[in-house]
Amino acid sequence: MSSQLNTNNPAIRRILSELKKLQADPSDDFEAHPVEENLFDWHFVLRGPSDTPFAGGLYHGRIILPSQYPHKPPEFMFLCPQGRFEVGKKICLSISQHHPELWQPGWDIRTALTAIQSFMPTPGNGAIAALDYSDEERR
Repeated sequence: MSSQLNTNNPAIRRILSELKKLQADPSDDFEAHPVEENLFDWHFVLRGPSDTPFAGGLYHGRIILPSQYPHKPPEFMFLCPQGRFEVGKKICLSISQHHPELWQPGWDIRTALTAIQSFMPTPGNGAIAALDYSDEERR
């Protein structure tokens, strides 16, 4: 894929660097990859955090990186039910496009997925695309 990309573009260079790091040092908690032919469209599988109602679950989602990445935050959505975020809706977190004023360019996909995993057992409190299901429903 990288032979066809404009590696003079800072966003592309950054995304390729993150991809290389994720491949060299994979996480036990998630896996994330760009879809074929589009470096700005990623899919991830996130493991439910242990000692929570999500433990043992694997949750599929999507990340859309803006062309100004990492200076602008990504969009995140889950593509399967998990009881914390609405399926197919862009989720509202401090690391998402809903809060560009909070986004830090030093954050990366690994940081964001770790944050999403840590947000899963927290209350939704009416945030965009948040769900407040009971622990029983989440299990």
